[in-house]
Amino acid sequence: MVKIIAELCQNHKGDIGTLKKMVWEAAENGATYAKIQTIFADDLTRRERFEEGTIEGDVVKAIKRPYESEYARLKPMDLDRKAHEIFLKECQAAGIRPLTTIFARARIPFVQELGFKEVKVASYDCASFPMIHELKERFKHLYISTGATYDNEIEKTTRILSGHSFSFLHCITIYPTPLNQLNLARMEYLRKFAKEVGFSDHTLFERDGLKASIAAIYYGAQVIERHFTILDKTITKDGPVSINPTQLKELVETSKMSRGELEGYTRKNLPEFEQMIGLTSRTLSHEELLNRDYYRGRFASKVNGQIIYNWEDRTVF
Repeated sequence: MVKIIAELCQNHKGDIGTLKKMVWEAAENGATYAKIQTIFADDLTRRERFEEGTIEGDVVKAIKRPYESEYARLKPMDLDRKAHEIFLKECQAAGIRPLTTIFARARIPFVQELGFKEVKVASYDCASFPMIHELKERFKHLYISTGATYDNEIEKTTRILSGHSFSFLHCITIYPTPLNQLNLARMEYLRKFAKEVGFSDHTLFERDGLKASIAAIYYGAQVIERHFTILDKTITKDGPVSINPTQLKELVETSKMSRGELEGYTRKNLPEFEQMIGLTSRTLSHEELLNRDYYRGRFASKVNGQIIYNWEDRTVF
């Protein structure tokens, strides 16, 4: 059975009623997990190079993402302790497994105290080795995305997690991801290190439908993560790369096909399959490097007036 993670991200817009409905819709349409993001706007960091961005000639050197506007966008979508507790209660009632992504090390005890047993690690923190150590000590299983991460970093994370339960998810940190840049063959590389591998899909549904997720399943993905929404896809930041309940149900039903059925489906409906496979080993594109530069360090722990990034070997809690 393929595990399906319905990534609620911030498509709830901070509304608890919407969050509850999302959990139930994810459960009723067959998802294995409902996942939130333990993001707090107060953990956002201000870094000067992103206030105006940097362009040299025609080449972008740093993206523009001003702190004040980003903080104002994020703050209304914070999920406080009560919201996390409601999420866990709704997951239990709906019969779906809860999951969250932790974005700052200082929030790890908070998530553990709430009772989460499994957590997700964002791709930009795959190489945050102190954070990986701390998560290993506190949670039974880690799902770790590996987009925008170098091979040597993935291999070091594997060594840290020796003897622990974890899954690696391949992804491309381009939003949305074109089909010809998916490089699903990267899952072959990840299988060297993890017993369970999967794919986090950031493709544009209106253009590409479920093609990337289905191709990944046919190629052997044991886990599929897909952004999920019950709102109009035009009103949230992640809406365009999200699927709705009907589309989630279709994905779940397709994931249950036999190998032969999947092969027939792929031959008939996925003419782009070969270009989606790509390379096992590859260099990061310019866009991925720009995103790595911004998102790695976007959030940090603020301790006694000091900012401590997730990769810094300094005491946080």
